[in-house]
Amino acid sequence: MSLSHLLLSGAAVLMAMAAPASAAGAPKKTVVLVHGAFADGSSWSKVIPLLEARGLNVVAVQNPLSSLAADVDATRRVIDAQPGPVILVGHSWGGVVISQAGVNDKVKALVYVAAFAPPKGVSVNDLGKGQPPLPWASALEADSGGYVRLSAEGVAKYFAQDLPPSEISLIAATQGPTFAGIFDEKLTAAAYETRPSFYIVASHDGMIPPAAEAAMAKAIGAEVTELATSHIPMLSKPREVADVILAAADSMK
Repeated sequence: MSLSHLLLSGAAVLMAMAAPASAAGAPKKTVVLVHGAFADGSSWSKVIPLLEARGLNVVAVQNPLSSLAADVDATRRVIDAQPGPVILVGHSWGGVVISQAGVNDKVKALVYVAAFAPPKGVSVNDLGKGQPPLPWASALEADSGGYVRLSAEGVAKYFAQDLPPSEISLIAATQGPTFAGIFDEKLTAAAYETRPSFYIVASHDGMIPPAAEAAMAKAIGAEVTELATSHIPMLSKPREVADVILAAADSMK
């Protein structure tokens, strides 16, 4: 065999070896999960394995729940640490966080799970102005530092009423104390204005009125899925929630 044939054969082998290595080295899509008030990252425990089984990288943020800025910073650090594109998912208060933190070149899609999606310049409390207080407000327990928790009875009645008692107790015990002042902080950036959005409306939600969820989803132009669940569909219907997140991942260019 001539030297030129040897060189061509060697080049072909190297190209064949390099092609799969390059494909294998391409960064995975990452799902970044942002929990809401009266919760922590464990609220995504049933969804995470379903997403990982479909080849997605998954990271759950642990929000300090001390201010909007602190929660946004915690979420941005996770986004910035990912090597590839991100699907950003927020539950409840986490919807405000992802709306602000999602203004990031790595974020390609947003998923709101029974979540707040206020307009810019509007706070969560602004959304409820002129309306009667929501029933769960009477179940809040405050400490001397201005942090609030939802009582065990409140979790069972308004937050997670479609879960078994053992899971309700776990949610009540692991919830992150939430600084009450965060609900007066106004959104200053809105990632949903420039990214595809998906919204899960929880039709039996006892924390955010389902009609308000539907209205917010419509206002941001989100693709809507309605689930017959309490405020925590990711724990009561995790497979259906995972399906919406997968659809968001598939929508990414």
